[in-house]
Amino acid sequence: MSTWTEREYADPVPYLRHRGELVLSLGPLLEPGDRLVDLACGDGGLADFLPGIDYLGVDADPRMVEEARSKGHPIVHADLNEFEPDEPVAATSLFRAIYYARDRVAFLRRVAGYTERKLVFDLNPRQYRLEDVTADLRAAGLTRVELRPFFVPQTHALPRPVGRALVAAERTGPLARVALRFRFTYLVAASR
Repeated sequence: MSTWTEREYADPVPYLRHRGELVLSLGPLLEPGDRLVDLACGDGGLADFLPGIDYLGVDADPRMVEEARSKGHPIVHADLNEFEPDEPVAATSLFRAIYYARDRVAFLRRVAGYTERKLVFDLNPRQYRLEDVTADLRAAGLTRVELRPFFVPQTHALPRPVGRALVAAERTGPLARVALRFRFTYLVAASR
């Protein structure tokens, strides 16, 4: 039986490896031993690509909680709008799920309240205006925002040389921003 990660991602290893690298390095750095809460984590597939990080997944879907636990990933069954960890965390991540926030500013304030170093999430600039999300982050006290295009596709497995070329293209500045008008997402790291 396949896991959610295997069903959702055409080639999960390069996708999640690159995402994990950016979670660690975009914005303030994360180091081994830092605690990260992964909201709307699915089956916790990202945990395998965050070496040394004290990972805790959170998901509202009981099937995802069951799958994550079957893979040995620590997970809490909770809605991201209400979840708060027992103690502050270095980082919080949220992928493919910002639209689950019932009130984006209130949600971001809640996350900023328990996140000491950074919030990392993906943002589709064709779905949400970057200026609006940046204003919401600032209203929540997360005033430093770093963006990185993310060009590794979720639904298509690519030959390795093409995948490496797309990752390299993420750093092409104006060309990357043009590509984002039509496809792909930003990874956002927001901090104080």
